[in-house]
Amino acid sequence: MLKKILYSLWVVVFILLATYTAKSAQFGGFLDTVENKTFDLRQNMIINSGYKKANKDIVIVAIDDASYEYILDKYGEWPLPRDVYAKVIEYLEAQNPKSIAFDLMFVKSIKSSTNADMALANEFRKFDNIYTAMNMDNQSVELRIPIELPERLRVPVINYSRNIDFDSLSFQNCRAILPEIINATPNIGMINVSRADDGIIRKMPLFIKYQGKFYPQLAFKLGMGIIKENESYEPAKYIIDRKSNLLLNNRKIFMDKDGSAILNWYGPTGTYQQIPMYKLIKAVETGVKDPYDFENKIIYFGTTASSLFDIKTVPVGKIYPGVEIQATYVNNLLDNNFITKANKLITIVLGIILAAITGYLVLNLTSTGIITLSFISMYSAYITFTYLAMKYHNMWFDIVYPVVLGTLVFVSAFVVKYIIKSRDFERQYLLATTDGLTELYNHRYFQEQIKMQVEQSKRYEAPFSLIILDIDHFKKFNDTYGHQAGDAVLKQVATLLKSSVRATDIVCRYGGEEMSIILPNTSKEMAILTAKKICKKVANKMFRLNNTQESNVTISLGVSTFPDDGATASTIIEVADKRLYVSKNNGRNQVN
Repeated sequence: MLKKILYSLWVVVFILLATYTAKSAQFGGFLDTVENKTFDLRQNMIINSGYKKANKDIVIVAIDDASYEYILDKYGEWPLPRDVYAKVIEYLEAQNPKSIAFDLMFVKSIKSSTNADMALANEFRKFDNIYTAMNMDNQSVELRIPIELPERLRVPVINYSRNIDFDSLSFQNCRAILPEIINATPNIGMINVSRADDGIIRKMPLFIKYQGKFYPQLAFKLGMGIIKENESYEPAKYIIDRKSNLLLNNRKIFMDKDGSAILNWYGPTGTYQQIPMYKLIKAVETGVKDPYDFENKIIYFGTTASSLFDIKTVPVGKIYPGVEIQATYVNNLLDNNFITKANKLITIVLGIILAAITGYLVLNLTSTGIITLSFISMYSAYITFTYLAMKYHNMWFDIVYPVVLGTLVFVSAFVVKYIIKSRDFERQYLLATTDGLTELYNHRYFQEQIKMQVEQSKRYEAPFSLIILDIDHFKKFNDTYGHQAGDAVLKQVATLLKSSVRATDIVCRYGGEEMSIILPNTSKEMAILTAKKICKKVANKMFRLNNTQESNVTISLGVSTFPDDGATASTIIEVADKRLYVSKNNGRNQVN
């Protein structure tokens, strides 16, 4: 029972140490990288199951490779003249779309005409459902002087969370779009992205900080405009609670530590309906009426052509246009479908519980196969749970930390268990081969060792000797002083014998008051000298019988040598025993 308690305490200490190690920067960063990969895998599995469906009301007008070629052939340059966008907007607005968003930055260009720019700006002024993009950065003021953005573009944000700092989303400069558009509409959102260390976009900002003020992300701005129209909800200020949730009426959007929301993906590139830009331009130019149904649609303009450099890597694809990320973002916001990441404390508690169960299994089960199967089954069930939680409840429970912790406990618990077993075996072996009173080897061990010594001496043609000794008049000694005094003398004689011979010599309790010493590689002459030395040391020593009494004892010894006195173990023992009795018969306290 004590062993189990100590073992359980060791498992607890190990778990705490492993938890502390996991919090270290380097190891924690490695675990986060692997965990992100498990997120990607789960997202792809959910998509392949067909459970999630993209919003059919989101349409992408794609400036794809064909459209880019068409624009160059027809207009002779990129970017497209801004008055073409103005005509396209007029064409689309006639079909009563829900909103139109440009994942494009209408920056000042020497190629653009002032009249074309004004035509586009007038469309933004005319319609309140048109949105466009701008980008923040930290470019040097020597290259670009930061502009002061109108107050109507800002959003009030109150952050009660201690986990969100917005540091990586704070900027001091921006790539300003046309001032005519900035002055024409409040529907301008930022298109900065949040990349993980591996370069993959799994989340997107809700707000960007520019010169200490908050500005909404483009998809968030667009989504909130639709929510205002559909749900009559427009917050006076945006509140982030202590649990890192942005509170939006009946929605709670979990925000990661940098202030981003984790996207829930609906499929690979091409998930949303896409209309090539050149087809829309042709429809506008030819006056074809309603070749596409845009009524109540959310229309996103963006580049998908690889040569226009707006290609990103996301969990569901290495090549994924930025405009489709924006569409996914809006889809998440409207469907209240963002991913919520489980609190670190929950992850640690789950990891500790699973690891503790693992330690219990290793401790209490005897079959290695059953332990391994139980371990695999338990963690397979946990991984299945994390998949289902993400699929049906949009919850991201960590896989890597609990599995790594459990595996470490599993392996180390086995190591400790077998160390304990090995020590138990050694202890049992010691009990089986050692005399409990004198702590000398017992008679059984003596018989095994002398047979082995005979074989080794034959193989290597080397002698060995045997000493058998007996305490003189021991029965009378016990009768006089008592058996406890006799036991004390036996213990002290045994200690004296062990200290008087070499480390390679084997001292045994032969039986009763008889003891024996096997001396490998020892001739008869050396053995007799050793025996005489021992005989003298015993005779000269005062043995403590109890706290008040001491007494002298003597011993008689018999010596035999292989192969001089015989070729078998039994013969060597018999000769030594006979010589012991010669010593006793000749007056004791001597060697023969």
